Amino acid sequence: MRFLTLLGMTALLGATACSSDDSDSGSASTDHATFSDGARAQVGSDGSVSLSVDGRTVLSLTGGVRLARYEETSTSLLGMWSFVRDAEETVLVNHFDGGTKSGDSFVAKLSGDGGAKATVTISPLRAGASLVRIEASGYEGVRSIALPFACDAEASFYGFGEQYNGIDQRGEALSLFVSEQGIGRDGPEDLATIAGNAHTTYYPMPYFLDARGFGALLRTGARVLADVCKTDESVAWLEAESAAPLELVVLHGPTPLDVIRELGDETGRPAPLPDWAFSPWIAVQGGKDAVLAEADALAAAQVPVGALWVQDWTGARTNAGGGYGVQYRWVADETLYPDLAGMIDDLHGRGLKFLGYANPFVMPKLDHFAAMDSQGLLIQDDSGATYLHASPAGDASHPDLTKPEARAYVKSYLAKMVNDLGMDGWMADFGEWVPIDTVPSDGSDAMAAHQRYPIEWHRLSREVMEEQRPAGDFAFITRSGWTGDTGATQITWAGDQECTWSTTDGLPTVVPALLNLGLAAQPYVSHDVAGFSGGPSSKELFLRWAELGAFTPIFRTHEGNMRDQNWAWDKDAETTAHFARMARIHQALAPDFKALAADAQTSSAPILRALMLVFPDDPGSRGVSDELMIGDALLVAPVLTEGATSRSVYLPPGTWFDVWTGQSVDGGQTLNADAPIGKPPVYSFGEDRSDLRAIQ
Repeated sequence: MRFLTLLGMTALLGATACSSDDSDSGSASTDHATFSDGARAQVGSDGSVSLSVDGRTVLSLTGGVRLARYEETSTSLLGMWSFVRDAEETVLVNHFDGGTKSGDSFVAKLSGDGGAKATVTISPLRAGASLVRIEASGYEGVRSIALPFACDAEASFYGFGEQYNGIDQRGEALSLFVSEQGIGRDGPEDLATIAGNAHTTYYPMPYFLDARGFGALLRTGARVLADVCKTDESVAWLEAESAAPLELVVLHGPTPLDVIRELGDETGRPAPLPDWAFSPWIAVQGGKDAVLAEADALAAAQVPVGALWVQDWTGARTNAGGGYGVQYRWVADETLYPDLAGMIDDLHGRGLKFLGYANPFVMPKLDHFAAMDSQGLLIQDDSGATYLHASPAGDASHPDLTKPEARAYVKSYLAKMVNDLGMDGWMADFGEWVPIDTVPSDGSDAMAAHQRYPIEWHRLSREVMEEQRPAGDFAFITRSGWTGDTGATQITWAGDQECTWSTTDGLPTVVPALLNLGLAAQPYVSHDVAGFSGGPSSKELFLRWAELGAFTPIFRTHEGNMRDQNWAWDKDAETTAHFARMARIHQALAPDFKALAADAQTSSAPILRALMLVFPDDPGSRGVSDELMIGDALLVAPVLTEGATSRSVYLPPGTWFDVWTGQSVDGGQTLNADAPIGKPPVYSFGEDRSDLRAIQ
């Protein structure tokens, strides 16, 4: 009866005048039902809804549904949006009017003031998941539906997509809307400016996981507001800005890793990775001679390399405010890369893969625009004209990916990158900038089309690669997303961090971003070594970022915006030796990464795991956002503070071995670990990893 206490429902059982057995066909009113999968639902007189499985509560909605109507305006700047509501009115629909069990569904009727009503339908969805559907009526002009989740003393709320501040969002308020992450991420919370704020993100998701072993996902394309026990410490509100029936997928667990598997069953799984993807990827730009010289230098330095990725194959430009940028098109720059196909063939002969770059901007002064504009393949405004909007390179448009002809056009050029040039993959960048007042060709809602755009943009790359390389010899990397992106993509990277130690947008934000992507059922993750924006990066920052890269499934460098001033692997002999060693450590971990990746194809279990996923019963593991596990056996505590030569490390209960010394350490404690450059704290669970210690 614990769930009754959580919901304040102790008086519930005697409150309903008419009830029936679970086997009832629906002819009589009931306040509870048991389903074919054994799950049990119950509704209280105050509209509270609970769902339990095997005696465990997996859903606690604390009292009705909140409906709202309002006027909303928005402003946008460089791929970010801010929203303001006026004349807002709300009503709580929290009186239980009765329920019926029909087949394998339970339908509850709720009512509130002013004639507002809600129908709540609960039914099994698939193994390990239930579906709760909420339909509102009787409240004219309703704009949103909000659900109140119980926030008791033990509740935790991990997830909400890629978040950079930490992994448990209890006490936070989030606007879940696909956007740029911002530069610096320390702007005001109520206004999305060029800086962004704590929760502006490329990859939000209306989903959370409780460490006790259950979770919930809103099926919606609408912007979702999450007030996670911030305004009211006892309630976490999730509000979808849509009047359409709201569907809530309840994930049963019983462990956090089970919840992630069940989430993957709902959202899909990434394309599998080829073996070479687990060898380091090195960024290089500047033309054919520079690329071939880099390949020679890496070989001379004995750096293991799987691929070179060359983002300026389409041509170079100067970024706004300075910095090295690329041209936004899907064809090669013949001046910078004469005979690109021949150069790629040369690299293949050296055992190296070649990765390029693509994004969905279509620039009026470059290739593609005239042809796509004349055929009506670009996004349109409400007058039917091609919609031009700001981009990092000036005015631009986007393909209307709701139109089959536009998808076919883009795919034809992506296919040429594979078939004509020999590329083995690319960075499929951006996806967040589509305006929210377009008129999609398929008649869909513009806000929902904006949320889904990155998914459809990524799906083009996956479709092309699976068509052209059916054996799976490809890799592509993306940064944006929404619910369902895992079924359309392959690798997700953490985005454009500052080349700094900033706790809001620098190296320290990478670890929680990677962990949160894993919580969102994306097992294949990466980041830019050593950042992209701002800079120039320092030697120490590069060395520490390379250490984190060594313990990341996809170890990939980026030259950054200030490529000529940023520190790099070949700036001096010490850096080259350090980088080569980190690359060799990463290479030694490739079998671990491959085994975890193979498992993830069915389990969605992240390769990099929050400690609480591995030690769910350990309270000390639950709040740790700056350490990570590789699978279940290797704990990494990256050095994230400038000048640090030691750091605090929490070790969960058990016996651990310091990878660099071989000494055993008892867990269940926090210790101050030595962390000289080249030896970030790394501990192996239950066995020594002398193989890593031996790498020079």
